[in-house]
Amino acid sequence: QVHLVESGGGSAQAGGSLRLSCIIPTFSYRTYSGTCTGWVRQVPGKEREGVAAIDSNGHARYAESVAGRFSVSRDNAANTLYLHMNSLKPEDTAIYYCAAAIEIQGCPEAVVSRGDVLSSWYKYWGQGTQVTVST
Repeated sequence: QVHLVESGGGSAQAGGSLRLSCIIPTFSYRTYSGTCTGWVRQVPGKEREGVAAIDSNGHARYAESVAGRFSVSRDNAANTLYLHMNSLKPEDTAIYYCAAAIEIQGCPEAVVSRGDVLSSWYKYWGQGTQVTVST
């Protein structure tokens, strides 16, 4: 079983920054032949949106809505995934989830462009952390 624990959510003003962390204590990036870990956000009543994802080789993908503002990274030694959020906008307000898929090769474009595939693609999810951006 893979457990994911997010932290770092909170409030920020528009134009500010936040960093989210996701610790995966029962998971080693070196254990599996391939992984895709990413961040998904959801506003109540709306479809989930894949924000960013990074695969075992460090290749990252971003949703158009956050490209150039958000950055996803991994610390393999600490089994931790990060989301660095800069130039925050009120429309970034959402619950942010860390998610993971294992024994796969690469993160497909769909994980940052199609909200309808996220629930089936990512097998493991964190509990979510709230991010609120005010004007």
